[in-house]
Amino acid sequence: MVIQNNGSVLNKSHLMQEIVGVVQGRREGHGFVTPETGGDDVYLPPEEMRHLVHRDRVSVRVVRMDRKGRAEGHVLDILERPTKTIIGRLLQESGTWLVAPEDRRYGQDIIVPDAATAHAKTGQVVVVELTEPPTLHGQPVGRITEVLGDADDAGMEIDIAVRKYDVPHAFSEACQKAAAKLPSTVRPTDRKGRIDLRDVPLVTIDGEDARDFDDAVYCEPAKVGRGKGWRLLVAIADVSHYVKSGEAIDVDAFERATSIYFPRRVIPMLPEKLSNGLCSLNPGVDRLCMVCDMLVNAKGEVQAYQFYPAVMHSHARMTYMQVADILANTRGPLAQQYEALLPEFLNLNAVYQALLAARKLRGAVDFETTETQILCDDNGRIAQIVPRTRTEAHRLIEEAMLAANVCAADFLHNSGHVGIYRVHEGPTPERQNVLRAYLKALGIGITIGDDPKPQDFQAIAEATKDRADAQQIHTMLLRSMQQAIYTPHNSGHFGLAFDAYTHFTSPIRRYPDLLVHRVIKAILTNGQYRLPSIPVANASTDPFRKKLAAKVAPPERALAAQQGASAKKRSKQLQPDFEEVQAWEAAGLHCSANERRADEASRDVESWLKCQYMREHLGEVFAGTVTAVTTFGLFVTLDAMYVEGLVHITELGGEYFRYDEARQELRGERTGTRYAVGTRMRIQVSRVDLDARKIDFVPAQDDMAFKGAAANGHAKAVRKNAKPNGQWSERLDTGADAGNRPGKNKGRQGGRGGSSHPSGGVAKASAKTPRKSGARKSRKR
Repeated sequence: MVIQNNGSVLNKSHLMQEIVGVVQGRREGHGFVTPETGGDDVYLPPEEMRHLVHRDRVSVRVVRMDRKGRAEGHVLDILERPTKTIIGRLLQESGTWLVAPEDRRYGQDIIVPDAATAHAKTGQVVVVELTEPPTLHGQPVGRITEVLGDADDAGMEIDIAVRKYDVPHAFSEACQKAAAKLPSTVRPTDRKGRIDLRDVPLVTIDGEDARDFDDAVYCEPAKVGRGKGWRLLVAIADVSHYVKSGEAIDVDAFERATSIYFPRRVIPMLPEKLSNGLCSLNPGVDRLCMVCDMLVNAKGEVQAYQFYPAVMHSHARMTYMQVADILANTRGPLAQQYEALLPEFLNLNAVYQALLAARKLRGAVDFETTETQILCDDNGRIAQIVPRTRTEAHRLIEEAMLAANVCAADFLHNSGHVGIYRVHEGPTPERQNVLRAYLKALGIGITIGDDPKPQDFQAIAEATKDRADAQQIHTMLLRSMQQAIYTPHNSGHFGLAFDAYTHFTSPIRRYPDLLVHRVIKAILTNGQYRLPSIPVANASTDPFRKKLAAKVAPPERALAAQQGASAKKRSKQLQPDFEEVQAWEAAGLHCSANERRADEASRDVESWLKCQYMREHLGEVFAGTVTAVTTFGLFVTLDAMYVEGLVHITELGGEYFRYDEARQELRGERTGTRYAVGTRMRIQVSRVDLDARKIDFVPAQDDMAFKGAAANGHAKAVRKNAKPNGQWSERLDTGADAGNRPGKNKGRQGGRGGSSHPSGGVAKASAKTPRKSGARKSRKR
């Protein structure tokens, strides 16, 4: 056997093992092979990547363990090379035309012969198709198939993102023809077999810029048992009535799996005739819906519920701001304008307060974060970045939707019908250990046990909310969480503290919700819903699916985690045949992977717009808050603009800084200067790299002088009084994924960032320190 550098043991038989998988390139020049059968990735050094392209399907042999303890592979054969176009910028160097890929995982520039440029001009964004693959001694060659335009053209950032991440953005011809045949209004035959709720004053409450309305609500007082309570109706657009399983529209919807919301543009999951028309619960028109009809007691507990198909007629399209205004001033002009609906709003607020009390009693994790909204001008450029105002009306609708989603999950679970759940696992043991060490280092008297509960995290958040470093602590609590996924194996939702949870309330924009609707309908008619044979193959989401597959709880563990079900019901859940469960697993992974892809595409567009915006502020000085600390520097979010940039460690002065992982801070060994999440700084915008989506800051001169004074005797007082008020960081994990783009063109730099220093976690603020960038991830419920 072989002892790895990290102390673990590798059997010698693994060394010559042959593995088949998909190549994942890295911008530094190396890559990894993700095995098709699961397991750890295999590292490919730059020399192995020279003749490969990101997403190639290859067979490799593990030949050694590198000094980081990773299995290193040698490529035996290229089994499949996806015929895919690549988007990039056309450049000319020394008389040679080159396309520099937008996606830096394609490690080499592509040579374009003079006759294959499609008359594109230098600097324009183009789509190129490979005609010759790379070799050990030569770069790939391609021809331009599409010229998108200049990089600064309005909307270019979205055109780039959808192609960069292979986001389906044009509906198939079959889908468009099927949508065109659908009616424009609800027909009398559509109302057959449905409860008529058109006289019930259901209303939609959504954002000012919303165009597709999935949900409507209504609430009235009701006697629940022997006490008082409410009847709460949550009506959801009945997409499944029009989108038939396995048909053309469904195929396109499944491929997308989610709508993607960019500034000024939406790529919908469904054709606009459905998403903004026939399915959208617009005011003043009849619409088909699926209703979750609940009885909620005074403690905020759902005592009974039922699901049924209905027809409704929205009585008003309200915005969050309007409802918040009415609840804040029930005698004001807006309340008078909607006088007929005022009792309903008051009832909704009353049931919300009860549901909120139950949420707190349940111990659900609830972190208040600052979400931002990008406001664009007529040319598609950022005019302003503002925080989204979160009102009581937002929370009211959120709690109503949570209640309906829980009822849907309970309905699926009790029926024994295989379906799909929204599962959120608790923190891994590794993350638990990191969090315990961190809390201990800060002297916080409350921590988590070996089997932490959501209540433990909420207790820590409550106990520390008034501390000056509350943002730092809450960020670490968030980092310890895992990402929620879709799976047929229910193991509960840790963050929301639910034993069973699913998504039912947004079938216009989320495919899992559409699946849940179909299953509920099948249960109501004593039938069974079986997934159609829709192909899942999509190379762009393969890496997401591979990573997520390992996180899905196996059936036996998921069943053990379910509470309150009888042995008979548990045994029923094991009855679906193996192939059917596998199909649902694949569907869950597909939807989870597409959700991640949508997030990455959205972040890419926002990063582009923010870089474009900050180019106009080069050299200007702003105040901000440190929102992440790494071995290579600090990420600072500006107060006025909610834009994040990197202060590299080389800009912090001429001394050594030690990275304290437990405290999440950099500490100067000579002066004692400390930088931690929550530290206030004044910075100057020094550099913007639009291609790499990176913004660099340097400390303003007055800030450096201030830090020096603080380190010489005033640091403790300064840190005590500096309460952070910047944006909450979404940088839940940081990595080192940048550097120069490999190949023959060494002159253009790929980005900057940082790296961990080999000498015991000490990093010197020196011009020789290598620079790489951190990866950005977010957590979703």
